Amino acid sequence: MYFDSHAHLDDPRFANDFDEIVARMQLGGVTGMMNIGCDLPSSERSVALAERFDWVWAAVGSHPDDADHVDAALVERYRQLCSHPRVKAVGEIGLDYHYEDVPREVQKRAFRLQMQLAREVGLPVVVHEREAHGDAMELLDDFPDVTGVFHCYSGSAEMAKELVRRGWYVGFTGVVTFKNARRAVETVEALPLDRILIETDCPYMAPEPYRGRRNDPSYVPLVAARIARIKGISPEEAGRITRENAVRLFRLELK
Repeated sequence: MYFDSHAHLDDPRFANDFDEIVARMQLGGVTGMMNIGCDLPSSERSVALAERFDWVWAAVGSHPDDADHVDAALVERYRQLCSHPRVKAVGEIGLDYHYEDVPREVQKRAFRLQMQLAREVGLPVVVHEREAHGDAMELLDDFPDVTGVFHCYSGSAEMAKELVRRGWYVGFTGVVTFKNARRAVETVEALPLDRILIETDCPYMAPEPYRGRRNDPSYVPLVAARIARIKGISPEEAGRITRENAVRLFRLELK
């Protein structure tokens, strides 16, 4: 019923209780997941995880924190991985100006190179964007034929509506369950349900009542439940619709 559209279940923090997490997911009705790469090693692990489980698909790419490693050789390796039938997106890519460990121009160059790759291979993208709203939207102008999802969305409702107008999806994490999540709630209120994805971004962003703990995909129904309350529908309907959205965006063929 539920689809976690953005997870990092390959993270070493899950090594000791991986099977228990999978069992909890199954009990909770979490039947699909996109495992997202942040750099080459995690991208390769994501593909390996998707080969292991038929309910997992993979995205490959370099996070803004890894932008200084993005060059022609790395893009070519991602191109090779994109030919794998379990790889359904390029990501997570984008811009993060919060810490600026990597210079902005380096981030923008890496973002552009990976958007070009997505265009060439015909895959959607998973965008990480933090405190870089203007630059991110400006870069999208150069790739009108590439769409995807802004995951763990942190921008305004107006920006989200503009993304939807351009054919994008918007992803929400456990942050939407926090008491101080006014902006996220306003954005959910403003968007059509058919453009909303739910995600954990595990091991980060655990929803209430687990805030501050390690997150995992078995908690994604809590995100669906919060969106359901905002939209005035049942959690099951929110799970079904957001799952259908993920299937449509990532062009998945479910059994």
